[in-house]
Amino acid sequence: MLEITRYNASMAQSNLNSTKTLRLMLVDDHEVVRLGLKSLIQRFDKIDIVAEAGSEQEAVAEALRARPDVILMDIRLDGGSGIEATREICGQLPNVKVIMLTSFADQELLFEAIRAGAAGYVLKQVGTGELIRTIEAASRGESILDPALTSKLFDAMRDSLQKEDAAAFEILTKQEAQVLAFMMEGLTNKQIGAEMFLSHGTVRNYVSNVLGKLQMSNRSEATAYAIRHKLPNYLARLEQEDE
Repeated sequence: MLEITRYNASMAQSNLNSTKTLRLMLVDDHEVVRLGLKSLIQRFDKIDIVAEAGSEQEAVAEALRARPDVILMDIRLDGGSGIEATREICGQLPNVKVIMLTSFADQELLFEAIRAGAAGYVLKQVGTGELIRTIEAASRGESILDPALTSKLFDAMRDSLQKEDAAAFEILTKQEAQVLAFMMEGLTNKQIGAEMFLSHGTVRNYVSNVLGKLQMSNRSEATAYAIRHKLPNYLARLEQEDE
């Protein structure tokens, strides 16, 4: 259940847009949670709770009916998924901002929520004041991430980028990747041949294969590609795997 933290309502109220009432929808399969959220949020005059839902199907239907500005969406719904509801709602109502509420700092769910179109992802332990600021920020089009999830997001992003970089060279043989590494260093075919104990013709064939497989038209393009996707790191991992 959402943690209730003491907070001066007038402080948050002053931050809300003074000319427009923010239309909010609550989605949680536990009625007691929705009641708790309502009791907290209704203290703020500039937020109007226009709809509620307790299931994925009901969430989509109510969002299409009420057209809220912001939706607080439980990530796990009985018999459904808040992420799937978010994907459907964002697909049909692109101006609606969905904030995922969850008890779990789950890396995979975080990525799925972002891919589904969620504008924010916060833990249910968030304090009342921070929740209000999150709702307001989402209504302005800002993206929100609970601080407890930031490191997980960056770790996941790093893992994703490493996998992307590795996949960039999987089409090459180890010899071709090594030839590309020497090309990246600016070596000529003759110099590469000397380093790898290969004939000039063999090196020329390797270079041609590299350019063809990577769909590059010249050595400069291939070199830029190798630098961008961190070829030395890829070769280092291959060496470790061979040990």
